[in-house]
Amino acid sequence: MKILHLVSSPRGAASFSVQLGNAIVQKLQTANPGSILTTHNLAQTPFPHLEDVHFQSFFTPAESRSPELLEAVKHSDAAIAELKEADVIVIGVPMYNFTIHSTLQAWINHIARANETFSYSGNGPEGLVKNKKVYLAIATGGVYSEGAMKAYDFTEPYLRTVLGFLGMTDVTTYRVEGLKVPTLQDNALNKAVESIEV
Repeated sequence: MKILHLVSSPRGAASFSVQLGNAIVQKLQTANPGSILTTHNLAQTPFPHLEDVHFQSFFTPAESRSPELLEAVKHSDAAIAELKEADVIVIGVPMYNFTIHSTLQAWINHIARANETFSYSGNGPEGLVKNKKVYLAIATGGVYSEGAMKAYDFTEPYLRTVLGFLGMTDVTTYRVEGLKVPTLQDNALNKAVESIEV
């Protein structure tokens, strides 16, 4: 098994999404001895925000790309190859202002490419990244899995939508939540880790 672990929190080891993601990875490795792990820290090596040169590189045939366009498309090509190589993807998702961190959004913008990870036909769009298992490790200060604040959660619904559009529909979510709620915060991580099944 090949595991791709994406870290998007800038808080390093102090991050609860990192700790939860690490726990998922550890359980996967225990259940699948000999697994190969690739960790990509998007906060330490961020993808560039899309500029015109990136769009030009995406829509220019490889044989027609200038040196500038060949350089611009490298990040996207590498990310897509890494994604396609993996069997399992673990994504650390800290919530910022009700949604995902910009580093994770930048990665998504580089992997979502027509004719590479999705295509259009007479039957509509089709995701091309199939047969993957995805785990989301979401960390939030409040409780967003249920109750009044659920409508404010733009992490899981967005990720399920965009990943599903690319063909990754087998998604399991684990949450460490209530990290800023006095009655929940002390046991939040342990509760999340104990809930993990792989």
